[in-house]
Amino acid sequence: MKKASGLITISTLILVVATVLTLNVVIAGNLNYEVVDVSMSVQQTKLVQEQLNELGYYEGDVNGFYNVKTKNAISSFQKDNNLPTTGVVDASTALALNLPVYAQTNEDIYILAKLIHAEARGEPYIGQVAVGAVVLNRVRDEQFPDTITEVIYQPFAFTAVDDGQIALEPDETAFKAAEDAFTGWDPSYGSLFYYNPIVATSAWIFTRETVVEIGKHIFAI
Repeated sequence: MKKASGLITISTLILVVATVLTLNVVIAGNLNYEVVDVSMSVQQTKLVQEQLNELGYYEGDVNGFYNVKTKNAISSFQKDNNLPTTGVVDASTALALNLPVYAQTNEDIYILAKLIHAEARGEPYIGQVAVGAVVLNRVRDEQFPDTITEVIYQPFAFTAVDDGQIALEPDETAFKAAEDAFTGWDPSYGSLFYYNPIVATSAWIFTRETVVEIGKHIFAI
C-alpha cells in the first residue's frame, strides 16, 4: 500500500509540474514577452517606452523589457515619421523621439572609445566622457552627419583622425567613458566643440562660446 501511494504521489507531482509549466508558457505568450535582440539597456528601454506612451504609440507597462509591444510601437512611430521601419531605436529614431542616441552595435562603442582614447587619454575621466558626448551631440545636430562614424571621420573634424592617433587601441577607461556617454551623461552640457587653448592653432575655434572647462580642454558651442 505504501509503495502504491508513493507512485500516486509522484505521478500527481509530475502532473502538477507539467500543468504549471504549460500555464506559464500560455501566460507568457499572452503577455507577448518575446525577447527582441537589441542593445539598449533596461533604463534606455524605459525612456523609449515612456516617450512612446506619451505620444500614444505604446500601451503597456513601462518596465524596460524590449518586448513585442515595444517593438511594434517603435515600428509604428517610425512609419508615421517616414523613418526606416525596423522596430529598433537607431540614431534617427532617437532624434525623432528627442532621446539620447544609443549605441546600436559594439562597433559604435568601439569607434567612440578609439576617438576618446586618441583625443583625451590622460584627461580626467569626466573630460573623456565629455569628448564622447560632443560626438553624440554632433550626431543630433543637423549641422553635422547623422552617424557616429561619419561624425568622427568628417574631414578636419578631429586632430587625432588627421594625425593617425585614431589607430591606437582604446584602453578600458576609454570604453567605459564611451558607454557612459551613450547612457546620456553629458558633462559638456551640449557642447559641439572642444579644444586645448595651449596647442590650438585655429583662430576660429577661439570665437566659439565657452560652456565649460574640464582638464586641458575648453568645451564650446
